[in-house]
Order: sequence, then structure tokens, then C-alpha cells
Amino acid sequence: MSSTVTIGVLSVQGGVAEHIRMIEGLGAKAVPVRRAEHLAGLDGIILPGGESTTMSRLLRLGGMLAPLRAAIDGGLPSFGTCAGLIMLATEVLDTREDAVSLQVLDVTVRRNAFGRQVNSFETHVPFLGIEQPVHAVFIRAPRVERVGDNVDVMCTVDGGTIVGVRQGHVLGTSFHPELSEDDSVHKYFLQMVRDAVHSR
Repeated sequence: MSSTVTIGVLSVQGGVAEHIRMIEGLGAKAVPVRRAEHLAGLDGIILPGGESTTMSRLLRLGGMLAPLRAAIDGGLPSFGTCAGLIMLATEVLDTREDAVSLQVLDVTVRRNAFGRQVNSFETHVPFLGIEQPVHAVFIRAPRVERVGDNVDVMCTVDGGTIVGVRQGHVLGTSFHPELSEDDSVHKYFLQMVRDAVHSR
């Protein structure tokens, strides 16, 4: 069934190839998204990790912010990892004044909350809706400091720090599931996409 869905991977900056590899490994079609017209025909979209302030600037320069926000607001299933989570959030702390976000996920996130790149780490975290703990790679990761009333907490670390959230058709993680061989979070997202396709 996964072969019937097409997943876009936002390709302005960041870890694009790893997400494409993961999605294709699960039998779905993955396509790079660089311009607004590339949003047509997608069943879902992934916003990868990278540098959120650079990503927001490139999206603004490319005229992508409004079309991408409209697509997600219109129900396009979306999955953001690390910087992608930051881009989805309604509020971002410790960012540049000129940085912008899509404001489609009712959370407050703090950039680089786990420290600098030398503080990167890997662990396994229980994830709501996935049977086994998932392999999570944290690199200059954000953390979620507030969730809205309609947001589900999917996973936490360190006794309660929120690192995974979902609001309806929008999923976000502080960590990089695409940097491991564990495809369970991408499989979970593909099921979200299939459910959305079936409910149309």
C-alpha cells in the first residue's frame, strides 16, 4: 500500500538524501521539493533537519513559505525532524529576530536546547504508537517547552523533556530518525499519510 503514496522532502537545505533513502526503503515514492509547484500531487511532506534560520531564509527567498503553510493548513500530512520541527512550530525561542516559522504546530520549541554539536548523543526512546523504543539521534536538537491543547506528546527523554509531538496530520521530532537504520518513525508517518489518503 505504501507504494501508492508520494512523499515530498523539502530540499532547500539539510539532510534530504537520508529521508529519501528511508522513504524509498519502505516502498513509497520520495521526491525533492524545491519550489511551490513541487507541492502539487504530494500525499505527504517531510521537513528535514539542517539549520532552521537558513531554511527559513531560503523558503522566504524562494516564495515557498505561504504555499507550504497553505498546503499543511489544508491537511497535507507533514513530518519535521529537528530543524523541521522548529519550522513547523508556532513559537521558537533562542532564534534570530528575522527567522520565521510556518506556525502550523501548536508548540513552543527552544533551538539548540541540548547543547552544541559536541553534546550530540544517541538513545532509544519509547514512542506512542510504536511497539518498540525507537533509535533517536540528537544533534544540536531543540526541545518542546509547551504543547497546545490539541497536541499529543509522542515521546520524552530525561524524565519528561518532550522530543516528539503530533497534532492531527502534523508530526515532529527533536531527533533524527533518518540517521539510524530504524525506520519505525518513518513507517508511522507513512501510516498517517495512508490514513489521510483513505479518508479523503
